[in-house]
Amino acid sequence: MTAGTVALAVVPDHRVGVTLWELYELSIAATVFGIPHPDLADPWYDLRLCGPGGESGPGGLLSLRATHGLDGLVGADTVIVPSVPDAVVEGGEEVPGELVEALRAAAGAGARMVSLCTGAFALAAAGLLDGRRATAHWQHTGQLAARHPSVVVDDSVLYTDEGTVLTSAGATAALDLCLHLVRKDLGAAVAGQLARRLVVPAHRAGGQAQFIEAPVPPSDDDGLGAVLQWATERLSEPLTVDALARRARMSPRTFHRRVRETCGTTPLQWLLQQRVARAQSLLESTDLPVEQVGDRSGLGTAANLRRHFLRTVGVSPSDYRRAFRPSGPPSRGR
Repeated sequence: MTAGTVALAVVPDHRVGVTLWELYELSIAATVFGIPHPDLADPWYDLRLCGPGGESGPGGLLSLRATHGLDGLVGADTVIVPSVPDAVVEGGEEVPGELVEALRAAAGAGARMVSLCTGAFALAAAGLLDGRRATAHWQHTGQLAARHPSVVVDDSVLYTDEGTVLTSAGATAALDLCLHLVRKDLGAAVAGQLARRLVVPAHRAGGQAQFIEAPVPPSDDDGLGAVLQWATERLSEPLTVDALARRARMSPRTFHRRVRETCGTTPLQWLLQQRVARAQSLLESTDLPVEQVGDRSGLGTAANLRRHFLRTVGVSPSDYRRAFRPSGPPSRGR
């Protein structure tokens, strides 16, 4: 497993430089991919900060200096657009043509293309989201859909994964997507350890065909987060939606609606995502036979495990274990 090169495309507003919100998404990506963790994976990612040259803007609160021009996007394994200037989103200005051409060139060279928050406007302007499911911060998804009707905009998820093109909602959802990328590249064990160091949940996701668990709110007014957390600690036990609804003191219909609103998926699909992710972790960190993996993850028989695993992850449990098992001798688990 190799991490590869990650290029961050930064094109700030020449009038105001980098705003605090833009800095937030940029710093998330820089923190995840730019700080080496040789004890988790060696080599780590090689990070490039790519921009049109010079400082990020006229000064003001802060400025950045790119280490590469926008042509540095070409040749990177992953290209991330953390944001676009507010003038593009709110003022209706066009995405800078230099950035659009650089993104097209990078995609043509085979890079995995990623946007965080309003960065989706740049991928859309480059035509990379046409016919694809994408998201952005919920405050801007309406604008994204109106300006790019060929994009299938989904404002109910934290991020989307279309294989070679991925997009995230705003703010902390950027971290969810970055950890998802680490998990895809280096495995769940590495992503989990990194999340622990960042003091965030290792598994938050919401959306179709994603194999990291759906979000478990740390707390809420009606107790939904506590019930979902309770369920993740008992995945090997028989769990039904009706039983979870009773524990949450909700009707099944209300429980279904609340999970849908919070996690972006149905209770049954959420539970399946949790169990598949638990199976992934066991396959990576233990040498348990698939029958025991199925039992401990709550997926049941080996045949049932293989069926759900292949449908959700895209590979068989044995192929996944070969690809992601740690380099050292695995433990038997407890």
